[in-house]
Amino acid sequence: MGNKIWLSSPHMSKEGYEMQYIQEAFDTNWIAPLGKNVDGFESELANRVGAKYAVALSSGTGAIHMALKAAGVDKGDIVFCQSLTFAATANPIIYQNATPVFIDSNYETWNMDPDALEKAFKKYPMVKAVLIVHLYGLSTDMDNIMSICNKHNATVIEDAAESLGTRYRGKHTGTFGEYGVFSFNGNKIITTSGGGMLVSNNEEKTKKVRFWATQARDKARHYQHSELGYNYRMSNIVAGIGRGQLKVLDQRIAKKKYIFEFYKKHLGQLDGIHFMPINTWNEPNYWLSCLTLSGNVKPLDIIEALEKNNIESRPIWKPMHMQPFFADYDYIGADVSEKLFENGVCLPSDTKMTDDDLHRVVNVIKKLW
Repeated sequence: MGNKIWLSSPHMSKEGYEMQYIQEAFDTNWIAPLGKNVDGFESELANRVGAKYAVALSSGTGAIHMALKAAGVDKGDIVFCQSLTFAATANPIIYQNATPVFIDSNYETWNMDPDALEKAFKKYPMVKAVLIVHLYGLSTDMDNIMSICNKHNATVIEDAAESLGTRYRGKHTGTFGEYGVFSFNGNKIITTSGGGMLVSNNEEKTKKVRFWATQARDKARHYQHSELGYNYRMSNIVAGIGRGQLKVLDQRIAKKKYIFEFYKKHLGQLDGIHFMPINTWNEPNYWLSCLTLSGNVKPLDIIEALEKNNIESRPIWKPMHMQPFFADYDYIGADVSEKLFENGVCLPSDTKMTDDDLHRVVNVIKKLW
């Protein structure tokens, strides 16, 4: 059967960069939250993506929560949210007692459809924020999205959890809107085991997020709290892993691209296979290699065939408006996100995969034709 091939698992640097930062934290006894690695990770990631400020947090979900709070989203406010995404994008809207309205995607980007967004603003003109997603490392059509949101004075929050290193017309995703969010979960292109980052060019709001995320502790000798706080800060050990991982981000992007192009070369001629869209203005990080099917072979056929050969794959995200928890909230659009979910597959995209592993995946799939 062969060794397990994972969808996307943690990949530490062969140079041992991560351990160097972790060892320094141990040697200086900076084990608890905050410290030199946290400060370093924030500044290094901000510099990497071209943002002025960054706050290292315990998760990408926490970063989205803080972005919504910083945007002034509160009880009863409406937030537009891309439907085709993971639940972590939408859940923080509920944390703030706000109301999500889900927006369809289009086939050109697999991300938020500008036409559907325009329709949504006509129905709901008073919108506090728009949560867009750069799905699977594919950038959203930011020119159109930003133009529409600016016209309606809505704050743009970019869920770039899956798109660290992705560029839209040369500019990093996560830096177009007021706030950008990255994730370092175990399956992301670089990982800290868990953790996230909020980036922004707004110094005042960034300071406020840092304050809220550190239990909103007032500047006083005693423990005093004038606002509701959260235990959302990243630990110094975790940040050390992130600093080391950031050094190999370019290597990881190159390998992810290699994997995608390998699949496209060896599977692209099969009837009914359509790979995720790579546009001329988009330089994706190829986090996961995804495709849709339009022939007799169905996604479950591929998933089960790979599973029998000890290979992990998964369906495309199930849209939020189809989730039981969110079923009662409004949805604007057609059925693009539903079709992508019903017909889509995420192929194993682990950066530790060898050519033999890739051929193994391809051969299993080819047998279905």
